[in-house]
Amino acid sequence: MNTSTTKLKLKDTLSDYIFIALGILSINFALKGLLVPNHFFDGGVTGMALLLHETYHINIAFLIFAINLPVILAGYKLTGKKFVIKTTISILILGMCILWLPVPVITHDKLIISMFGGFFIGMGVGLGMRGGCALDGIEILAVYTGKKVGFTMSEIILGLNLIIFTVAAMFFGLETAFYSMLTYYVASRTINYVVEGVQEFTGVTIVSGKSEEIKAFLVLHMDKGITVYKGERGFMKNSFEVSADCDIIYTVVTRLEVRRLKNAVHEIDPAAFIFSGSVKETAGGILKRKSGH
Repeated sequence: MNTSTTKLKLKDTLSDYIFIALGILSINFALKGLLVPNHFFDGGVTGMALLLHETYHINIAFLIFAINLPVILAGYKLTGKKFVIKTTISILILGMCILWLPVPVITHDKLIISMFGGFFIGMGVGLGMRGGCALDGIEILAVYTGKKVGFTMSEIILGLNLIIFTVAAMFFGLETAFYSMLTYYVASRTINYVVEGVQEFTGVTIVSGKSEEIKAFLVLHMDKGITVYKGERGFMKNSFEVSADCDIIYTVVTRLEVRRLKNAVHEIDPAAFIFSGSVKETAGGILKRKSGH
C-alpha cells in the first residue's frame, strides 16, 4: 500500500469519526433539550424508544441501545461486520451521552420543539450515515423484515411509523400524534439533505441531430464535462425504416443551470429530445473539482 493511499484512508477514517461524533451530539441535544422534556415523539427506532419511555418511564438511553442493538445484529448479513461494530459502539456512546452529558431544556413551544427536534434528530442520523453507521436502525429493520415478508423498505418504514403514531394518538392525544408526524417529516427531509447534500445535481441526457454544436456549447460555454454515447435516432411511426447514427450526450449540472442548458439546446436544435433526472451523489470529475476551489 503506497503512502498516498494510506493518507487517504486515514483522512476518510478521521472524517467518519467526526461525522459520527457530531451526529451523536446532535441527537443528544434534540432528545434532552427538546423532545424528552416536552413528551414529544418521533418516527423510527428513536420514536419507539420515546414511546416506551413515556409509557413505562424507562430511561431513554437504555431504550435506544436495547431497541437498536437487536435490529443491528439482525441485519448483520446485510451490512457486514465493520458496519455492525461501528454502529454498536456509536449507539453505546450515544446512550452514554444521554446519561451523562447535560443539555438544558431549550423551550416549551410546541412548534419549535417539533420542527427543531426533527431537524437535530435528522441531522444526527444523517451525519451518522455519512460516517458509516446507523444511529437509528429503522432502515436496517425495514430491509431485514422486507426480505422475510416481501414488502418494500418504504412500505415497512411507513407501517412501523403508522403504528408509532397511532399508539401516540390513542394514549397521548391526536395533537401529540400530529406534532410527532411533523417531527418525523422534518427529520426525514433533513436526513436527505445531510446525506445527499444541500446542492442537488441533475443529470441531463440530450439526443439531437446537432450534437456537435451542443457539445461545443456545454464544454466551451458552460464549462461542463460530458459523456457521449453512440446511438441511433429515428424510427418514427410513419417512417420506421428511416434512422440515422447520432451522439447521445450526457452531462451533470446544478439545479440552477438546468433552465439555461435547456434554453440553449432548444435554441440550437428546437427538435432536440432532452430528459433529466435527479442525481443523488457525484464524485470526481470536473463538477467536483470546480466546487472544491
